[in-house]
Amino acid sequence: MTEILLGTDPNNPDATTVLPEGEAAKAKQLPDPSGYRILCAIPDIEEKYDSGILKADITRQHEELLTTVLFVLKLGPDAYGDKTRFPNGAWCKEGDFILVRPHAGTRVKIHGREFRIVNDDSVEAVVEDPRGISRA
Repeated sequence: MTEILLGTDPNNPDATTVLPEGEAAKAKQLPDPSGYRILCAIPDIEEKYDSGILKADITRQHEELLTTVLFVLKLGPDAYGDKTRFPNGAWCKEGDFILVRPHAGTRVKIHGREFRIVNDDSVEAVVEDPRGISRA
């Protein structure tokens, strides 16, 4: 198994941080959201318009940055735990596509892919099929 050197631990200069290479190992490296937060993935952005014309890289970056559709990967341990704020239970679950406001949450890149960590009350809707949904 190949390992990727990521750097050193500032508290322990003799230690190095390494990550195993491979998709299964990468999936295990996703952070667990804390408290009432939700870890979400950004769905793949189409490379072409419906007409077949390729999108510019900057266009795809803006679409990724301003997307309102996210895929729920993990719920934090306290997400939707407050019965007074969420009397009807959780607004979403792992595996749902949700709608949030543009720029919602904390953006992080892990192995070149963008993820967002949003608060549980940032969920505006759950959608069954996100295809065709875009920011107006």
